[in-house]
Formats: sequence, C-alpha cells, structure tokens
Amino acid sequence: DPYARLLLEALKQSGCTVFNDRHFSCENCDGCVSGGFDAATSQIVLCQNNIRQQSHMNRVVTHELIHAFDHCRAHVDWFKNVKHLACSEIRAANLSGDCTLLNEIARFKFGLKGHHQTCVRDRAIRSILAVRKVSKEMAEKAVDEVFDACFNDLEPFGRIPHSKADAKRAYRDFQNRDRYNANL
Repeated sequence: DPYARLLLEALKQSGCTVFNDRHFSCENCDGCVSGGFDAATSQIVLCQNNIRQQSHMNRVVTHELIHAFDHCRAHVDWFKNVKHLACSEIRAANLSGDCTLLNEIARFKFGLKGHHQTCVRDRAIRSILAVRKVSKEMAEKAVDEVFDACFNDLEPFGRIPHSKADAKRAYRDFQNRDRYNANL
C-alpha cells in the first residue's frame, strides 16, 4: 500500500524505525473500534474482529501510522493535551483516506462544497470521544482551535492523497526530496 510505504519510510527517516513484530498487534477489541495507537508502547493495535476487508485494514494502518509519525516527530502529549490529540486526529482523518468521496458515499453522507473538511472535522471529534473521557463540547472546541493549522499540515505526504494514485505520487516525491535538495 503506497500510503503505508510512505509513512514507514518517513518514520524511519525521522529516527523511528517500525518493526512489524514489535510495533503491530492484532487483537479483539470492544465495540466498533477498528484500531488504535498505543503511545506508551509505540504500538499500533489492529482490531481483527472489526476489520473485514483489506481496503479497510489499509485505511486503519495508514490512520494509525499517521499517529505514530506525529508521535515520533512532534512528541505529542496524548494524555494531557486534548489539542495535541485533536491535531493528530485531524491529520489522520485528512491524510489516511478516511474521508474520500467513495468512503463518504458508502456511509450515506453526501455533499460537495467543503465536504472533505466537514468529514475530517466530524471524524476527528468522533475519534477524540472514542479515546478520551471529555465532553463533546470540549472535543469540538479543541478541533476548532487547531483545525486550520493541522488540516494544512500535510507531512509527510506533501498533498492530500485522495486516491492510491495520489499516494503513489506523494511517495515518489517523498523519495526524491533529498535528491533535489542535494543538487542545490
């Protein structure tokens, strides 16, 4: 998957190499949660009882790898700073493919103007409420306060990858970043 390949390489370049047998865990989870990032162990949990399709697993892995990337590069305070959590959830919803038009149609959510941003905001709020005991108002406030900056932080993709083709282009661009700078 080009999303995961790019994120794994970006993590490695940031000094946070990911090892499959150490940093991924498949578990049965409660409710309808599909996965999570455990900051205490730097481990991605995949909820094997709630993931039924390869495409869903790819999105979950990408979403959680974005959290791992944020944890590595930004030293996110996951437990005490709800704005940090909100920012990473915004980035994960924006960059993982969670809010592609096809996924939104499958959820029976339709809209054109500003729909991607609305989806990102709503999914970030839902994710915060799923992992922290905060009020909906507090989650909404945190998302609103950091939304513009975090929505526009496209690292390591450099663009919002709306498709696998976009992710492949982003991966090629990521691989060539240093080569272009070396020629200057």
